Amino acid sequence: MTDTPWVELITYASGFEADITVARLGAEDIPAMRDNNDTVGIFGPGFQGASAFGVTVRVPLNRLDDAQAVLAYVAPDDVWTEADEPQ
Repeated sequence: MTDTPWVELITYASGFEADITVARLGAEDIPAMRDNNDTVGIFGPGFQGASAFGVTVRVPLNRLDDAQAVLAYVAPDDVWTEADEPQ
Protein backbone atom coordinates (compact mmCIF):
# COMPACT_ATOMS: atom_id res chain seq x y z
CA MET A 1 0.00 0.00 0.00
CA THR A 2 1.37 3.39 -0.95
CA ASP A 3 1.18 6.32 1.38
CA THR A 4 -0.71 9.14 -0.25
CA PRO A 5 0.32 12.62 0.91
CA TRP A 6 -2.30 14.83 2.53
CA VAL A 7 -2.82 18.20 0.85
CA GLU A 8 -4.56 21.43 1.74
CA LEU A 9 -8.17 21.61 0.61
CA ILE A 10 -9.31 24.87 2.20
CA THR A 11 -8.45 27.16 5.12
CA TYR A 12 -11.16 28.67 7.30
CA ALA A 13 -11.05 31.49 9.81
CA SER A 14 -12.47 29.30 12.59
CA GLY A 15 -12.26 25.75 13.86
CA PHE A 16 -16.04 25.41 13.79
CA GLU A 17 -16.17 25.93 10.02
CA ALA A 18 -13.35 23.44 9.51
CA ASP A 19 -15.12 20.85 11.66
CA ILE A 20 -18.30 21.19 9.60
CA THR A 21 -16.32 20.56 6.40
CA VAL A 22 -14.52 17.55 7.91
CA ALA A 23 -17.91 16.11 8.93
CA ARG A 24 -19.41 16.78 5.48
CA LEU A 25 -16.51 15.07 3.74
CA GLY A 26 -16.72 12.16 6.18
CA ALA A 27 -20.38 11.72 5.24
CA GLU A 28 -19.17 11.22 1.66
CA ASP A 29 -16.51 8.70 2.81
CA ILE A 30 -13.71 11.13 2.02
CA PRO A 31 -11.02 11.12 4.72
CA ALA A 32 -10.30 14.61 6.04
CA MET A 33 -8.54 16.18 8.98
CA ARG A 34 -8.22 19.63 10.36
CA ASP A 35 -4.80 21.16 10.80
CA ASN A 36 -4.77 23.77 13.53
CA ASN A 37 -2.30 26.38 12.44
CA ASP A 38 -2.59 28.16 15.79
CA THR A 39 -3.00 25.41 18.42
CA VAL A 40 -1.27 27.34 21.18
CA GLY A 41 -3.35 30.45 20.96
CA ILE A 42 -4.57 32.60 23.79
CA PHE A 43 -7.68 30.45 24.29
CA GLY A 44 -5.96 27.05 23.94
CA PRO A 45 -6.25 24.18 21.47
CA GLY A 46 -9.98 23.53 22.03
CA PHE A 47 -11.03 27.01 20.93
CA GLN A 48 -13.51 26.93 18.01
CA GLY A 49 -13.60 30.63 17.18
CA ALA A 50 -11.55 32.74 14.81
CA SER A 51 -7.85 32.04 14.54
CA ALA A 52 -5.18 34.49 13.39
CA PHE A 53 -3.60 31.78 11.23
CA GLY A 54 -6.76 29.95 10.21
CA VAL A 55 -7.66 26.29 10.37
CA THR A 56 -6.78 24.17 7.35
CA VAL A 57 -8.70 21.12 6.18
CA ARG A 58 -6.51 18.48 4.55
CA VAL A 59 -7.45 15.46 2.43
CA PRO A 60 -5.44 12.70 0.75
CA LEU A 61 -4.09 13.83 -2.62
CA ASN A 62 -5.92 11.03 -4.43
CA ARG A 63 -9.28 12.30 -3.05
CA LEU A 64 -8.69 16.03 -3.66
CA ASP A 65 -10.91 16.21 -6.74
CA ASP A 66 -13.75 14.42 -4.93
CA ALA A 67 -13.45 16.75 -1.94
CA GLN A 68 -13.45 19.84 -4.15
CA ALA A 69 -16.59 18.56 -5.88
CA VAL A 70 -18.35 18.13 -2.52
CA LEU A 71 -17.50 21.70 -1.51
CA ALA A 72 -18.57 23.08 -4.88
CA TYR A 73 -21.96 21.33 -4.86
CA VAL A 74 -24.95 23.49 -4.00
CA ALA A 75 -28.24 21.67 -3.50
CA PRO A 76 -31.09 23.09 -5.59
CA ASP A 77 -33.04 23.87 -2.40
CA ASP A 78 -30.14 25.97 -1.14
CA VAL A 79 -30.18 28.39 -4.07
CA TRP A 80 -31.72 31.79 -3.31
CA THR A 81 -33.97 33.19 -6.02
CA GLU A 82 -35.91 36.41 -6.42
CA ALA A 83 -39.07 34.48 -5.56
CA ASP A 84 -37.60 33.97 -2.08
CA GLU A 85 -37.36 37.72 -1.49
CA PRO A 86 -39.56 38.95 1.36
CA GLN A 87 -42.43 41.14 0.19
